[in-house]
Amino acid sequence: MRRTTRLRVTATLVFVVAFFALVVVRLIDIQIVSAAEYNEASAGKMSLPATVFAPRGTITDSSGKVLADAVMRYDITMSPRNARDFERGSGSSIVTVTLAQAATEIGAITKQKPEDILKIVADELAENPDSDFAYVARSVDVQAFRALNELDIPWLYFEQAPSRTYPNGSVAGNLLGYVGSDGTALAGIELTEDECLAGVNGQETYERGADGVRIPGSTVTEVKARPGSDLRLTIDSDLQWYAQQTLATQAAAQGATFGIAVVLEVETGKLKAVADYPSVDPNNIDGTPEEFRGSYAFAAPYEPGSTMKSLTAAMLVDAGLADHSSQVNAPSVMEFPDGARVKDSSGHAANLTLQGVIVESSNVGMSLFGEALSNDQRYDYMTKFGLGSPTSVGFLGESAGILYDTDAWDNQTYYNLFFGQGLSATAVQMASAYQAIANEGVRLPVRLVEDCTAPDGSVSTPTVPGAERVISPAAATETVQMLEGVVTDGWLGPQLTIPGYRVAAKTGTAEMSAGDGTYSSSFVVSIAGMIPADDPKYVVLVTLANPSSNSTSAVAPVIRDIMEQVVKEYRVEPSTTGSPYWPVTY
Repeated sequence: MRRTTRLRVTATLVFVVAFFALVVVRLIDIQIVSAAEYNEASAGKMSLPATVFAPRGTITDSSGKVLADAVMRYDITMSPRNARDFERGSGSSIVTVTLAQAATEIGAITKQKPEDILKIVADELAENPDSDFAYVARSVDVQAFRALNELDIPWLYFEQAPSRTYPNGSVAGNLLGYVGSDGTALAGIELTEDECLAGVNGQETYERGADGVRIPGSTVTEVKARPGSDLRLTIDSDLQWYAQQTLATQAAAQGATFGIAVVLEVETGKLKAVADYPSVDPNNIDGTPEEFRGSYAFAAPYEPGSTMKSLTAAMLVDAGLADHSSQVNAPSVMEFPDGARVKDSSGHAANLTLQGVIVESSNVGMSLFGEALSNDQRYDYMTKFGLGSPTSVGFLGESAGILYDTDAWDNQTYYNLFFGQGLSATAVQMASAYQAIANEGVRLPVRLVEDCTAPDGSVSTPTVPGAERVISPAAATETVQMLEGVVTDGWLGPQLTIPGYRVAAKTGTAEMSAGDGTYSSSFVVSIAGMIPADDPKYVVLVTLANPSSNSTSAVAPVIRDIMEQVVKEYRVEPSTTGSPYWPVTY
């Protein structure tokens, strides 16, 4: 009996030892020998990667007012195969929520019909009975996300969807551009300055149970997200808003195809306003036809017409070939010996001074004066004024305009160039040329971007070319004073006069291209102005395409109102001396 007991005890001990030995061997195999293999297999089933989206940098105006900001939206997804009734609550307050009831709760927040949500489930399962993913709603705001999250529906999930908001709507919208639904920059400054604005996304992993629910506390951050930098523009959003409103009102009244208003700071080359009509609201780009979603101020060159005469006069004075009192006999129509024909839009006295040619806007008179310039001189001056080359802004889709080499000038083009036909320029290019005249003959690079501030506080500024002298200070001053005559003696003077300030301006009218190498019956009308003329601080240029009046009088109210707003907003001191009076005839 004792022997039997001892044998049983011994057998039991042997079994226990053997069992524990097997357990130990198995543990060693699982935790050490095959650990990597099991970890890899389990990670594939339970650990899921997730992108940590980096916020995009803000875009502000010159004073720091936000024009574009990053916001987080959320995509709402579900697991169709797990979409079923579930229990909500705890203890004695547990209730059963049916699938139909859950669909009703979701739809009340996402503004969807319950049957549409149920259809998403049915359609996904019909295509794949094991479907574990379907979109319920895209890009909902934080308020909706929180409300949905509080429903505590186990088969409902949320994905971050970085988005963009433009709090001022269409203010500077044509400049700002926009981003896609995935946060990718698609147009405007958003795209050209993406290197500054874009952040670098991070990466994290989390574990999910068999029921598809994320396991709390399982998140591991592998790469931290790096936010984008903030971009500051030279634009003044208040002036931008005013320019857009003023331009839009007149453009609509005139039935214009498009309109542009540019305000350029003379002493810095900074753009303070670039208004386009029609404008675009980046929050709703579909509300604007695609062709108007960019900036015509940069992308739509046009023949500058008589606004070019200011540049020609400046060339003549700088080259010592004429001054304001120089005389010419200029009939209203003239046939030149080489067969070219030039005519003026209206009759005027034939015995004009250079001042008179500017005030009367005589094509014939400017052509006769311009003959004193050699082709190489003219081309050199025009390129120094910035014609034929894009500005330093580098705006998306920016045009260089058209300025043909001298060997491409035929007899008619030779004369047409004097008064702004046979070449094309953008509104910003022409504003830049006038800035050179206003700035004592020195053209500064046009600037739209002020700086880029990184999250660590470091600031970088864009690289821009240096200043370039185009004409002498004396030639610039005399040209500005001749342009004052357009206001004091010209037919549009009463509409351009601003009490207390000397104003210099030049009107321009040019035929629009028909797209086949000929001119259409439509016109582009422009006025370029400087204020105050005795010490120019700002250049303002306004253009309307195909206004009903086909006259520069359609532009006058816009440029006058914008110039008045400029001197008010920037507290420009009134002029202390009067404009010179120089005879227009002899």
